[in-house]
Amino acid sequence: MSEQRRAADGPRGRVALRRQRKQRVRLGAIGATVCLAALGTAAVPLLLPRLLPDNASQAGSPEAVRTTTEPTPDPGTSATKGATSSPPDDSTVAGSPDPSESPAASGTSGSGKGSGTGSGKGSSSTPAIPASGPGTFDTAPVTVTGPASGTPFRVQVEDGAGVDPTDAARQIGAILNDRRGWGQAGATFRQVTGAEAELTFKVATASTTDKLCNVQQPQHIGEVNCRAGVNVVINLKRWQLGSPEFDGPATEYRALIVNHEVGHWLGRGHLTCPGAGQPAPAMMQQIDGLKGCVSNAWPYDTQGRYLDGPAVP
Repeated sequence: MSEQRRAADGPRGRVALRRQRKQRVRLGAIGATVCLAALGTAAVPLLLPRLLPDNASQAGSPEAVRTTTEPTPDPGTSATKGATSSPPDDSTVAGSPDPSESPAASGTSGSGKGSGTGSGKGSSSTPAIPASGPGTFDTAPVTVTGPASGTPFRVQVEDGAGVDPTDAARQIGAILNDRRGWGQAGATFRQVTGAEAELTFKVATASTTDKLCNVQQPQHIGEVNCRAGVNVVINLKRWQLGSPEFDGPATEYRALIVNHEVGHWLGRGHLTCPGAGQPAPAMMQQIDGLKGCVSNAWPYDTQGRYLDGPAVP
């Protein structure tokens, strides 16, 4: 072993070795400190927002500013939970029609003359029906088109009856031209307004109807319709309400009135029920009871077959 090695292994060598180690540790610490200091300076802009309080970072963040206010709801979606929705527009609510006041439900129009389209049995409201009138009539303008060679007819409504003459003419014309009507027997009709009319439909109050029809039987006073010469007199009460014996709306019963009285004008007599469950003939006096038949307003069915029954003596 050399002298130098023995010196290093001796007490003095060990002390010197420890001093060298301590010196290297100090130098390493100083270097690490310098590196950390340099790194910390460069990292300040990155680390500072994370070390500051939340409200400080929000102050410099545009996104955070938006979220500090109540969000604006999308017009196409519902309001946020807990928010109170706006009341409906008054104009929309006021403009919503009440079905109970419409002409189709009440049978009268806002002009004071009814549309005549109110429902009959089962109607939730009853139109005002005057029992009597002045006996004067308003003639409907030409509303219905028909063949030039058809029987001329006109439609009149008693003044104050509450039925629009134009609407009454439209409905009567539709009945006359229906494929289940007397057209199957070759009858055709065209509407006029003058005295050339060979058939006049008069919608009249019950009192006027009784006078024009010369009603005598107590059970029929104020209740029936009739044909008096060239006049088909339609009781306003029946026009608006239908008949308690007829299972259908008033609009359908109007067809029965027209078809029954036009049938008389064409020379047809009264018929009775052909059998239980069968359609009652249009020429049957259905107001006096159905006698087992089913209510029916038309002389023919949809296949063109005449709905016949035994003749009444």
